[in-house]
Amino acid sequence: MAGGRWPAGLALGWGCCLLLCCAAASKLEISMPAVVEVEIGGTARLECNFYIPENASYTYIDWFYVDRSNRQVRLYHVTASGILEDDTDYKGRLSLGEDKALSLSLVTLQDARTFVCQVGAGSYGVGENSTELSVYKVPKTPEIEPNPGGISVRSSEVPEIAKCLSRNSFPPPNITWHKNGEQLHPENEVTVQSTLTRESSGLYTVSSTLYAPVTRDDRRSRYHCAVHYWLRGRRHVLESRAVKVNIFYPTEHLKLQVVPSPAQVKEGDDVRLVCEADGNPPPVFSFFKKNPGEWLDLTSLAEPESGVLNLYGVNKSSSGTYMCQSLDLDDMSMREEDVDLVVNYIEGVRVKMEPSSTLQEGDSVKLSCDAHSPVALNYQWRDGKGKKVADGNHLLLSNLTFETSKTFSCMVMAPSVPGLEQSKQVSVAVEGKPRIVAISSPLYVRQDEVVNLTCKAIAFPRPTVQWSVNGTAHEYMDNQHIASNLTVRVSHDLLRAGAMCRVSNRLGASEKHIQLVDQKSTAESQGVIIVAIIVAILVVAVLGAVIYFLHKKGKIPCGRAGKQDITKPEARKDKIVVEVKSDKLSEEAGLLQGANGEKRPAADQVGQSDGHCPPRG
Repeated sequence: MAGGRWPAGLALGWGCCLLLCCAAASKLEISMPAVVEVEIGGTARLECNFYIPENASYTYIDWFYVDRSNRQVRLYHVTASGILEDDTDYKGRLSLGEDKALSLSLVTLQDARTFVCQVGAGSYGVGENSTELSVYKVPKTPEIEPNPGGISVRSSEVPEIAKCLSRNSFPPPNITWHKNGEQLHPENEVTVQSTLTRESSGLYTVSSTLYAPVTRDDRRSRYHCAVHYWLRGRRHVLESRAVKVNIFYPTEHLKLQVVPSPAQVKEGDDVRLVCEADGNPPPVFSFFKKNPGEWLDLTSLAEPESGVLNLYGVNKSSSGTYMCQSLDLDDMSMREEDVDLVVNYIEGVRVKMEPSSTLQEGDSVKLSCDAHSPVALNYQWRDGKGKKVADGNHLLLSNLTFETSKTFSCMVMAPSVPGLEQSKQVSVAVEGKPRIVAISSPLYVRQDEVVNLTCKAIAFPRPTVQWSVNGTAHEYMDNQHIASNLTVRVSHDLLRAGAMCRVSNRLGASEKHIQLVDQKSTAESQGVIIVAIIVAILVVAVLGAVIYFLHKKGKIPCGRAGKQDITKPEARKDKIVVEVKSDKLSEEAGLLQGANGEKRPAADQVGQSDGHCPPRG
C-alpha cells in the first residue's frame, strides 16, 4: 500500500473480479421451468423469461420442439415486425401471449417432449433454454372384486382373495393391498401379481391380484386396494371400496333352543326347536326325539336346510328330550346337542258338592275344586254370568234361593305359565214350591173388552200355571221364572168374582187372586166424590157468610160470653145456632203476649184488635 501501489497478488485478484462481473452483466439470460405438468386434454403454458443487458430489445424470439430424432423443429418466429407461425403438426393448437409465452391446447400423450425458447439480442448474442412438457392422466377409482366362489380355511393352496383394476392412467400407477386398514406386504405367503396393459389410447390399465392364507377370523375381515400416482411432485392415492370374502370353516359350536321359552310352553302351543351352528356354510341338520331304547328320527318334519323343527299343538306326550345333529360336508365332521322340552298342562279338573243331595231354599252348600299339574295352581270361582265371586278352591254358598246362580265355574290357572287354564262347571239346583212374584192386580177394565191377565212365579222344578177362568194362555220361561198371560173377555161374572192364578209343582202350590175393577163404576164414584167436595165447599162458604152477617149486626158478642151465647142454643127455633171451635185458639193465645210479657186470653186479644168491640174494664 505504501507509495500508492497495490500488492501484486491483491491487485490481480481485484482485477479478475471486476472482469467477471462485467462479463456477467453483459450476458443474455433466459429462464424457463424445467418441467411443466399438464393433464391430457388440458392446456399447457410454457413461459420464456429473458434478460438483455442495458434494457436492449431482442432481435427475434423462436420457439422449437425437439422431435424423436433429437432435431429442433421451429414453431414460431417473432420479430419486431411480426409473428410467423410455421406449418407444423401443432398448427391450430398453438398460441402466443403478450409475454411471448407459448400455449398448447388439447394436450395429448404425443405432446410429452422438450420445447425450446431461443432469443436473439444482436450484439449480446443468442441465448436459449428448454422446458420438458410432462403429460399425465389421473387414474380412475380402482375397481375391486372379491373371490366369487368363497375360500376354505382348509385350502391346501394359498387362495386368491380379490382382484383390483385401475384403468386409463398415465404414467402407470402403483397398486397396494390393505386388510382391515393395514397395508399388506408380499411376505409370509402373501403374494401380489400385477399386469400392466397399454391401451390403444396410450393410457395404461393396471391389474393386481392378491393371494393370502385365511383363517376363521377372516370372516369379518375387509379388504381394499389403493392406486398411487405422482403429480407435481406429490404422491396421491385413490382407494377402492372395502369388500368381505366368503370364508368357509367347519362348525365348532352347536346350540339347540326351544322357542318360546321351555318354562312357558303349554298344551296347544306351537313350538319351534331351533338348531344353530357357527360353521360356514351351515351344516346339514337332523332332528331326533328320545324314546325308550331308541331315538325317533323327526328330520322329515323339519324345514329343509333351516335347522328348525316345528311342533304344532303340543300336548303332554310331546314332552321329552330332543336332539339336533349337524354334519359338515367339507370334512364330514358331526356334532350333537340336545334339549328337554316340558309341556305344562292342567288335567283332572273336578268339582265336588257337599251335600250332594237335593237343595232346598234356605240350605247351604260347599263347593270344592281340585286339579293336577306339574306347576303350582290358583283357583277362582265365577257365577253363571262370568262374574268372579271368590278365590281359592273352596266356595261356601249359604241361604240358597231360587235367585242364586244356577251354575258356577271353577277356573284353574297356572300363574307361572301365562294362558294355561282350565275350567269346570257345576250346577246348583235349588228346589222348592212356587212363589208368585208378580200379578196384574187390580186391573181396571170395561165389560166385554178383551184383556190380558198376567201371573209370574219362580220355582224349581218347573211348575205349571192354572187359571180359574177360561181363556187363551201363553207361557214363557225367563231363567227360573215362569210367566203366564191369559187372554179373556171381561164378563159380568168375571168382574164380580175376579180370577185366580195357581202355580204348582211336586213340592207345593201357590195362588193369588186378581181383582178386576169396572172403569165405568170407578168414573161414577169419582164423580160423586167431586160433587160432595163441591157441596162441602159451598156449605162452608154459606156458613162463613152467615157468621159474618150476624157479627156485623151485633148479634154475636165479643169475648168469652159471646162464645158461650153462641154455643148455647135458645128455645126459639127460628134462631140459627152455630158453634165454631178452633184448634188454633190455644196456639194464638200462646203467641199473642202483652207488653209485659204476660200471656193474655185469646178472646181479650181479639177484642182489642176489633174496632167494634170495646175493651174490657
